[in-house]
This record gives sequence, C-alpha cells and structure tokens, in this order.
Amino acid sequence: MPVTKQCRLLQLSRSSVYYKAVALSEDELALMRRIDEIHLRLPYYGSRRIRDQLQRQGYKVNRKKVQRLMHLMGICTVYPKRRTSLPGQGHRIYPYLLRDLPVERPNQVWCADICYIPMAKGFLYLVAVMDWYSRKVLAWRLSNTLDTDFCVDALEEALRCYGTPDIFNTDQGAQFTSDTFTQALKGAGVRISMDGKGRWIDNVFIERLWRSLKYEEVYLKAYENVAEAIGGIGDYFDFYNEQRPHQALARHTPNEVYEGDFTLPEAA
Repeated sequence: MPVTKQCRLLQLSRSSVYYKAVALSEDELALMRRIDEIHLRLPYYGSRRIRDQLQRQGYKVNRKKVQRLMHLMGICTVYPKRRTSLPGQGHRIYPYLLRDLPVERPNQVWCADICYIPMAKGFLYLVAVMDWYSRKVLAWRLSNTLDTDFCVDALEEALRCYGTPDIFNTDQGAQFTSDTFTQALKGAGVRISMDGKGRWIDNVFIERLWRSLKYEEVYLKAYENVAEAIGGIGDYFDFYNEQRPHQALARHTPNEVYEGDFTLPEAA
C-alpha cells in the first residue's frame, strides 16, 4: 500500500512519516550540561536568568533555546507556581502523606525521582528509589527516554529485594501518576503519597542525592556510552550506600542505618 494511502487512512501527515530525527550537536550537548550545572547550583533560576548567566559566560543563546533544552532535559525552576510536575491526562493525583509525620525506621517511607544525566555524546535519564529514613538507594535504572517502564522496573526490584514500605512518595510527574506505576504500589499494599505542586522540598532527600551524585561522579567523568554510565553510577551508589559517611546520619553510612538500630530523630 502506498505511503500516501497509509497516511490518509491513519490520518497522519506524510512529513511526520518521512521525518528522521536529527542528533543533537556537540555544542548543544555542552550547553545542556552547563544548564544542568546552573540548575543544580541555583534551582530557583528560571529560563531568563539561566539565559543571562549563559550570556555572561560567553554563550550565544536566547530564552527560547534555553526553554527548549530545559524541557528536553526534564528540569524546571523550583518555586511555587502552577503546573510544575505534570501528571498524564486523566491520571489520579494522591495527597501528600508525610506532613508532620515522624519517620522513625527503615521501610516506613520510600521515595523516588528522576534526573538528567549528561554524557560525552547524548544524555540519559536516571530514576532511583530511596529509603527516606536511612537515605539508602534501594534500586535504580537508566533510560534514554522519559517513559514509565524503567521507573516500574526500579520499583519492582526494590520491592523484590527489600520488602514493602508503608508509604511511597513521589512528585506528580506522568511516570509516577501512571496506572502502571500506581497499580504496582497498590498491588503491594503500599500507601501512595505525592508532593504538592511546586513543593520540591517535599522530596528533598532524593534531591540532595542528585547533587551528590553529579558533583562527586557524573561531572567528573564524561561517559562515552550507556555501559560506562551504568558502571560508573552503579559503583558510585555502592560507595554511597556502603562507604560514604552521611552527616545527617551521625556519620554512619546508609547501609549501617538501614540494617542497624541507630536512633536518628533528625532524619524524621
């Protein structure tokens, strides 16, 4: 059947069928990494102020380009505003359950989030599941698209290896509000909690994990491919869980707190 007829039957434009995606240039990838560094250090900077910062550093860039790349990277400015993390159309939003809740033991509350990982050529998205009390990274996955499957894979690994938490907290992103993700939690008998709009601080512990990961691992290395990224990030999370003392955990490691009997009221 001719392509013209196929497009007519499917109500598609021929241009979309013939289109071939163009890879990002090295200049754009370098610009995305710089935007990520600025956003991580100054998360309250919007596209205008990031543009100004970049222009001061010699980049020739306008606001529209900054906005496009920020959208591609899946990052947005941190401040109270409407429609920060967008759920999918028709997805249910769950209330935030952690307000004034004392978190006193491992597996009481887990959380998850997604971040952008720059590489030498291209970029990936990383999702991690963390135990709120001990800060232990329970599971993680890398993907080259912002789909739901890699988030569900990380969740299922954490449930399989570490049991079931009482509460699971995320933001309102479409990956976490999807039926596939929420049904996996409901099937395990987990109560679902979601941050309020613009409330990045509701999931602040995993936001701090991203800062540590990027400054102590990702920015120091330019991963050439996915295999290098998996190896490097996996080694860092092993180090983070097993060897890296955590100031908020009274200088213990996340593994020691997760597996031990330490009393950490400041972690609540």
